[in-house]
Amino acid sequence: MTHRIKKRLIWPTMAAIGVISVSACGGSGDSATSSASPGENGQPSATAAANGELAVPADADEATKKKYIQENAVAACMRAKGFTYTPHVSSDEPAAADPVDGQDYAEAKKYRQKYGFGLWAKAVYPNDPKLDNDGPANPDSSYLRSLPMSQQLAWKSALAGKTGNEGCLKKGREKAYGPDKSQAEIDRQTAEDRERALANQQALNGDSQLVALAQSYASCLTGDGINVTTTQPTSIGDMVKFQVGDQVPAGGVQSVGATQARAKLTQEIDLALKDLTCGKNFRAAYFPKLAKHPFEGVTG
Repeated sequence: MTHRIKKRLIWPTMAAIGVISVSACGGSGDSATSSASPGENGQPSATAAANGELAVPADADEATKKKYIQENAVAACMRAKGFTYTPHVSSDEPAAADPVDGQDYAEAKKYRQKYGFGLWAKAVYPNDPKLDNDGPANPDSSYLRSLPMSQQLAWKSALAGKTGNEGCLKKGREKAYGPDKSQAEIDRQTAEDRERALANQQALNGDSQLVALAQSYASCLTGDGINVTTTQPTSIGDMVKFQVGDQVPAGGVQSVGATQARAKLTQEIDLALKDLTCGKNFRAAYFPKLAKHPFEGVTG
């Protein structure tokens, strides 16, 4: 149960940048015309220049400008190598409550009554958009699928190099932020971030109110016949969901027949609703405190 930030991706349409034809030797095709990408509520979220790059919003702050500079530089680098790359910028927005996690009790109850935790439901309702947790689609996915495998590999190599952090990605990053930090600097920042996250996690797990509510939560689950494996405030909220997830076969929920999947979903819904009811008071206290003490990247 970690604090989430929603990412909104901004990119021009494929028509805006054109699909650059890639020959066996990696040559590029013609440039394309200007357009804009559809944003939220169908409105353009950014305007693409004639060369397919994103126009930096006039009111963008410095951090946002650097994101645009980086993405446009990556796109220019890929074009120079004969490939299409659609620049896209993610903007941090306040996280909307996950419909399953119980921050909004009424919303979570409505969700869980149909989908449970959203695990086996993916086999029963395979095309339901409420179960799509993959985020926005890669705008270059259709382009990549149109290429032979050798050129798909060449595209990935041009973008990220052998390490996954080189190639045009590195050039774009350096264009926006300057030379990469030394490994020592990266290690120091990583250590500081982890130390801060651990301190936040410990603060939540040591909170007397949350500890008492977690114990009541656990007692309720036990009374409903559910095995309790942890009473830590940072772990108990996802405990039952993880237990259900552990029962999913290695081949995924789609690997079983429809009849079995529906039976599994019925069981999951029952557990999900019991978990929601038992944890109502706990979650009402937990999420406001989590917002003040986020611990992303640290297991609960």
